[in-house]
Amino acid sequence: MESSFLINAVVYLGAAVLAVPIAKRFGLGAVLGYLIAGIAIGPWGLGLISEVQDILHFSEFGVVLLLFMIGLELEPKRLWALRRPIFGWGGAQVGAVSMALAGAALLAGIDWKVALIAALGLSLSSTAIALATLSERNLTATPTGSASFSILLFQDVAAIPMIALVPVLGVAAAEGSGEGLLGGVRVVLVLAALVLGGRYLVRPVLRYIAATGLREIFTAFALLLVMAIALLMQSIDMSMALGAFISGVLLADSEYRHALESDLEPFKGLLLGLFFTAVGMSVDFGVLLAQPGLIAALVTGLLVIKTGVLYLLSKAFGVPRSQQALFAFILSQGGEFAFVVFGAAATAKVFSAAVAAILVVVVTLSMVATPLLLLLHDRVLAPRWREERTKAKADIIETQQDHVIIAGFGRFGQIIGRLLRANQVPLTVLDHDPDQIELLRKFGMKVFYGDATRIDLLTAAGAGHARALVVAIDGIEDSLALVDAVRQHFPDLTIMARARNVTHLYDLMDRGVTIVERETFESALQLGRSVLRHLGFGAWHARQAAHKFRQHNIASLQAVYPFYKDQEQYISMAKQSREELDAMFARDLAALKLEKDSWNDGSSAD
Repeated sequence: MESSFLINAVVYLGAAVLAVPIAKRFGLGAVLGYLIAGIAIGPWGLGLISEVQDILHFSEFGVVLLLFMIGLELEPKRLWALRRPIFGWGGAQVGAVSMALAGAALLAGIDWKVALIAALGLSLSSTAIALATLSERNLTATPTGSASFSILLFQDVAAIPMIALVPVLGVAAAEGSGEGLLGGVRVVLVLAALVLGGRYLVRPVLRYIAATGLREIFTAFALLLVMAIALLMQSIDMSMALGAFISGVLLADSEYRHALESDLEPFKGLLLGLFFTAVGMSVDFGVLLAQPGLIAALVTGLLVIKTGVLYLLSKAFGVPRSQQALFAFILSQGGEFAFVVFGAAATAKVFSAAVAAILVVVVTLSMVATPLLLLLHDRVLAPRWREERTKAKADIIETQQDHVIIAGFGRFGQIIGRLLRANQVPLTVLDHDPDQIELLRKFGMKVFYGDATRIDLLTAAGAGHARALVVAIDGIEDSLALVDAVRQHFPDLTIMARARNVTHLYDLMDRGVTIVERETFESALQLGRSVLRHLGFGAWHARQAAHKFRQHNIASLQAVYPFYKDQEQYISMAKQSREELDAMFARDLAALKLEKDSWNDGSSAD
């Protein structure tokens, strides 16, 4: 038994280590890598793992941990503030998708009970896949991420009445079961126990364990807490993930929030990976091979209908136009709780075990298809969207004289624009993000839409008689393309540019741009001065140290510039420059110890 466990662990970890980096390398994403690994080692692949359902049930704990940690990020006040998107947007998504799928099933001649339960189950999305994708793409804090999270949370709540509805439509209802009322009472009692326990029992226990100073015991209790909640929710046929989320929310404003997050993070990632691998292993290719045409039609129908409805709803949910297709793809697949709904439906004889098996395969294949849809978005739809946005008709720009053109009005360009505007400098601002432009115009700012690298747009913006062009574009390649275009067609226009890094700085210098500011250099120096003051250095010394560092750094960059394409020479000169800087500050500190600077106190601050 122990040997079998170790062998399975080695197989699982080995497959993940091999498949996931390769999938990431080819731009397929980590989730698809885990799914491919599962298919490869499962019963229909190499057959290295046979206990697929046991592993799948165990790995669902990864989803539970994920929801618990999401709950830790949401204080009850913030969750209450999200009630409208959770119940409004979530309810609209589940309702609209369910009606569309049920309508299609009824048109195909399917019994209304089967159509209803199947549509409700398929309206749910995979919490694990969606949240992992949002995190991987840094979309969690965006409107797309907020809308997706609200919908997923509502789906977890909606899964409960869906499961409760199944026996009502099945044979159990006809036989007159009295479990409905009793089950409802148990649900209420368990939820009340979670709320009261989270508030008045768990925190004192955490405080007691933390006082021991034993980090491993704190980690053990964190795991025990989540496992106990999962088992409690499972015992009353409720969503384990929902219970974990509620508990996380109750602990979100506690002093142990960050410790819990850091202790559980490694387990969450590993178990989520195991979950995706188990989903890949659970694909029943026997059902697929028996009815390939039917399965393909159902998977295609599900993805087309669900993606279409989500795309139509996305604008109402506040998703930016450029991300509406991505939002629809992220939530297009069937969810983990669909397995539970269909299992309950088969048990209650709403539909046969064969129908349940087909629907499970459809949901699983829709999960496998999600990374492929995201790849389609990244490789085909997103480039076309950018191309259409580039070719789109630019705004008509008011003609100005002796003005400054700012290309790119993100966080960097906005600060420059506000400073110039406050000093009555006439501006023409160009940006290619319609969502950003729409937002800024609401604040009364004149920002014009268009690709700043287009010569006709630069001409319309008055580049021929402008006093200066400020290049504040985020993308390095776009920034350099703009400089090239201006150098060719408007050689007399003064260019002042933002550099994202040293290599970008040198590329700009290659093009003759001499007024360049590195976007983080000055702010880092100012913070460094503050750190020196906090550590007890006098104001004059902190200021002089920052000033000397600035001078030395700029001189070093100029000295290294002719050799930056020769890697060996570049590294050698960079090391020499660092040694010279260390020696200079060592001399300053030695001199500081020998003399007592009476003017080096707080009264000489800036």
